[in-house]
Amino acid sequence: MHEHRDYPDPAEAPPGRARVKLSIVVPAFNEERLIAQTLGCIRDALQGWNAEIIVCDNNSTDRTAEIARSAGAIVVFEPVNQIARARNAGAARASGDWLVFIDADSSPSRALFGHMASAIQSGRYLGGGSTVAFANPQRDVRFWVALWNALSRTTGWAAGSFIFCDAAAFREAGGFNEALFAAEEIDFSRRMKRLARSRRMRFVILHQAPLLTSDRKVHLYSRTEHFAFLLRFLVTGGRNLRNRDACPVWYDGRR
Repeated sequence: MHEHRDYPDPAEAPPGRARVKLSIVVPAFNEERLIAQTLGCIRDALQGWNAEIIVCDNNSTDRTAEIARSAGAIVVFEPVNQIARARNAGAARASGDWLVFIDADSSPSRALFGHMASAIQSGRYLGGGSTVAFANPQRDVRFWVALWNALSRTTGWAAGSFIFCDAAAFREAGGFNEALFAAEEIDFSRRMKRLARSRRMRFVILHQAPLLTSDRKVHLYSRTEHFAFLLRFLVTGGRNLRNRDACPVWYDGRR
């Protein structure tokens, strides 16, 4: 029995990935501990690609920008500490045909980039994301990760840690919504899905080689803090997403 695939296998992809230029955009706020590892993983995964790596220093107070430059990345600066602005600032500097947004605490693999290459070269997708995985998650964390991955694949919502899209389509869609301080990736996924449908294309969530990303928020924030944020979201109908102070898990600076 053959496994059903909603995108081609990398082995079936035609040659020519070097003809497509990728712009990898890495938003980074005080990421001196992890940025070098992330950039190393990205460079390893980019074997055979024509690509540039852009790190958006989102008003860091540590050595993030210095480390990124030393690793050969293009560094741009965004003074307003907001993930949507950081991604948009990086994209504004990009010259690639496709944009790939990767969080500074994530480690993409060659396999994941291979599946992305297949999706791009098939001509059927305007963009997409990836399921995610943690290195050694606790049992309850495994449950929530599995739940998110199932929701992501069902809804077509991409995790912000890995999003790829056609660069022209990104600009047509208006980029990330700078009114949002969290969940901007879900808003972006919805708009990209609508744009893709209008072109008889799709926005796909890759799943055969999940993105390995950090589980540090699980350890830095208590279950009570996570629950309090979720409760505020439900009570306000999502209006707390438009207030930086109401999104401490993303903006209080814990690392």
